[in-house]
Amino acid sequence: MTTALDDTAAFRTLLEEELGLLVGPDDLDRPLDDFPEWDSVLLLRLVTVAESTLGRRIPVVDLLEARTFRRLYEAVTAR
Repeated sequence: MTTALDDTAAFRTLLEEELGLLVGPDDLDRPLDDFPEWDSVLLLRLVTVAESTLGRRIPVVDLLEARTFRRLYEAVTAR
């Protein structure tokens, strides 16, 4: 499992290993609606995994407002 989220490549690895989502570099800016497998259950799993990985709480409201995987990454890694 990924131990840090220093860049989008590490974030994509986390999405693949922990959530089973294959997100390529070119997919980061596509709308989440383009991914039929993306749903609220995966969002909650992302919160849980990211909090465990980073050792801190993630503001869920910021994730709910995200419309792309890049925005999710930015929300998860914001300090």
